[in-house]
Amino acid sequence: MARVRSQLSTGLPSLDKVFRGLLAGDNIVWQIDSVDDYIAFVKPYCDHARATNQQLIYFRFADHAPLLEEGDGVTVCHLNPEAGFETFLKKVHKTINDAGRGGIYVFDCLSELAPDWCSDRMLGNFFVLTCPYLYDHAAIAYFAVLRNRHSFHAMWPIANTTQLLIDVYRRDGELYIHPKKVQHRHSVTMYMLHVWREDEFIPVTESCVITEVISDVPWSRLDASSYMLGYWSKTFIAAENLYSNLQKGVGSSRESVHYLERLIKMVISHDERVVELAKKYFSLKDIIDIRKRMIGTGLIGGKAVGMLLARAILTTTDQHWSGVLEKHDSFYVGADVFYTYLVQNGCWWMVHEEDGSGSSSIQADTARRRILAGEFPDYIQKQFSDMLDYFGQSPIIVRSSSLLEDNFGNAFAGKYESVFCANQGGPHKRLEDFLCAVRTVYASMMSEEALFYRRERGLMENDEQMALLIQRVSGASNGNYFCPQAAGVGFSFNPYVWHETIDPEAGMLRLVFGMGTRAVDRCDDDYTRIVALNAPERRPESSFAEVREYAQRRVDVLDMEANLLVSCEFEEMLQHSDNLEIEMFASRDRKREREMRQYGRTSDYFPWVLTFDKLLKDTDFVQDMRDILHIIQEAYDNAVDVEFTVNFFTPEKYKINIVQCRPLGVIANTERILLPENLKQEEIIIESHGAVIGKNMVADLDWVIYVVPHLYADLTESERHDVAHLIAVLAHDDRIIDGNIMVIGPGRWGTSIPALGIPVSFMDISPVNVICELVEMHDNLVPDVSLGTHFFNELVENDMLYMALFADKKGNLLNREFFENENNDTINDFAETIRNVGVVRLIDVSNISGEEKIVINADTVAQKVICYREK
Repeated sequence: MARVRSQLSTGLPSLDKVFRGLLAGDNIVWQIDSVDDYIAFVKPYCDHARATNQQLIYFRFADHAPLLEEGDGVTVCHLNPEAGFETFLKKVHKTINDAGRGGIYVFDCLSELAPDWCSDRMLGNFFVLTCPYLYDHAAIAYFAVLRNRHSFHAMWPIANTTQLLIDVYRRDGELYIHPKKVQHRHSVTMYMLHVWREDEFIPVTESCVITEVISDVPWSRLDASSYMLGYWSKTFIAAENLYSNLQKGVGSSRESVHYLERLIKMVISHDERVVELAKKYFSLKDIIDIRKRMIGTGLIGGKAVGMLLARAILTTTDQHWSGVLEKHDSFYVGADVFYTYLVQNGCWWMVHEEDGSGSSSIQADTARRRILAGEFPDYIQKQFSDMLDYFGQSPIIVRSSSLLEDNFGNAFAGKYESVFCANQGGPHKRLEDFLCAVRTVYASMMSEEALFYRRERGLMENDEQMALLIQRVSGASNGNYFCPQAAGVGFSFNPYVWHETIDPEAGMLRLVFGMGTRAVDRCDDDYTRIVALNAPERRPESSFAEVREYAQRRVDVLDMEANLLVSCEFEEMLQHSDNLEIEMFASRDRKREREMRQYGRTSDYFPWVLTFDKLLKDTDFVQDMRDILHIIQEAYDNAVDVEFTVNFFTPEKYKINIVQCRPLGVIANTERILLPENLKQEEIIIESHGAVIGKNMVADLDWVIYVVPHLYADLTESERHDVAHLIAVLAHDDRIIDGNIMVIGPGRWGTSIPALGIPVSFMDISPVNVICELVEMHDNLVPDVSLGTHFFNELVENDMLYMALFADKKGNLLNREFFENENNDTINDFAETIRNVGVVRLIDVSNISGEEKIVINADTVAQKVICYREK
């Protein structure tokens, strides 16, 4: 039957008169004490829709009795709030969009969503995002909320967004309505209390009747100072009361377990593996304590959870660790604050229409700029300000802690921003700097690399929100500089075995002096100390001259005067460090010192070399780190990656600060690969001994992208960026991307300094299977084995093999003639318009003469790789 255009109506003519009619796009919110009172208005509304043959859609999601039954002109859309806010919202919007313009909608009582989402804020966000969507579709919708059940975080956005807000009361068997808001309409009696008698809504004028009806109902204030508590606060108050009773010897331990599980889902995670860890190592008091240091509501995100879990695992296992670990006093900004920020600043639609394909990069850039220009509500700014008062002028770091970050299978290493705040100046300046840092972290959700990472790993449909971890920076002041004495990254499994005495299961450290940024960010102009925890004194270098050559020279510090994170020379840093026991971290080059004395150059010679020898040999630090990594790995039942700092107070006493912990994707090589024997010299293309990281493998290569070293060395910086772009184009071409790809080039892949290598981003080479760095870009440059860096985490997650080739060293071989003389015509089919094609050679193995194939054979335990031609 064809639908006819009809007058929009509540189904109650007298009520239509009170409202001066309904308009297309009206959303009507009923504040009720009982769902039965809501049904009284839903029934005539739906009867009218059916009678006039209008499309009627009912969103069913609550536990209360159904408002409508399917059939007889009703389409019921069943929703599961427990599936998550994003999933729920997307299904509602899709249903509305598929239905087209117009239509009559009924929603179950919204109050039942707050327990599922553990947040009044998210209830308010749902309405703010759905009400305008219905308005734009010229639809009419009925909603209900239970009166005085929610805080202003839910009720203020609902009241501010809806077109009609109606209070419903029941007294002595009669229903009363009190319109609070009727947009774009007015009458003399519209906002009076009305009684529903028979079929009429009659204004109530008698003061005694009015007060009798409404005076016993608590006043609903819609401001931040309202005493009305939402679901979140009520739940935590009940948990605190229960914990207090348990401390007094009363209360139910079974109820305590119930509340623990409930609060874990509210604050910690929905991931089952993380939830099981939290139930085992967190107590009810632990979660209550987290809440006391939270701003806003919602989950605290993966980074915060990882840090807290690592500490809980250690102290639960052995109280000894309480004396070793530096205490933390971190704060957490709940994920709901981020979501509300997007909604209130008009960013939500742009953020959630982005699919990560790069096809809408302009929209992603617009979203980033709008996030950076957004404003926080006054009550959130006040809480930020109070937190900064707590820290005083101690430096802090604002760290991303998204819902997907640092989880099993998804590290998001380096994808989101973390921002240091030196936290200097007056209160207003410190708050402005902090707000800028928060906006920067929020905007990084829309960075090109983050969106690409999510798309490549199939995470675009997952609920991703940004919580924040606010940490006090570990360390002390040295003049104007602030930093820890040492910092780094620890792996419970060591994937780099450069000597037969090294046990991969013992773990490893990537150690630096100063801020740990040098350990996690690949610094192409410097080196770090790699420590095998079962053989800490064994080094890849063979002499102290080599140790000096490849030691850390620059130190990352917070310049408190400039309010910036900066790098300075180690020698300069020491000039600011009067109280530092330098022998703990550095060694004197006695031989070089004597030589300089002979030449009379003692005044301009700096004798200290950052070796960390005394730290590693004469303290318990190595054993402590080995135990820490082992204990956490045992609890996780997975290899782990831990970021830490260490500070000494006396030569014997130090504190280790665990600042981050996440599962590590390294898979142990359980099967040794037999390297081929009796290969002819002319069959070998590459042979490498040393600096091999990844899984053992034997594979046929399909494509080789080779950068000719001597031609690349003659290029300008701009031309080297062109080469990087060409390599990205080749690696992502549909004809190549699904094959086994090896890239070979001089210097460091992924460098930010073109003079030191090839400035590709990891996104550019993500389809590649094998990366080979030729050690000939610069006389003094050797590959920095990037264990612990964000670059390394990318290698691990993409299951790549990394190798360094010292072409001029014994046992290493590079068949330049093969790579530089093999037919390169194929590249013209891929990149005709890109300059410097001659520098890059693309070898299609299927076109090699003689029906040969190229095989790569890697034994990472033996630190050997052979690449050879085979019939």
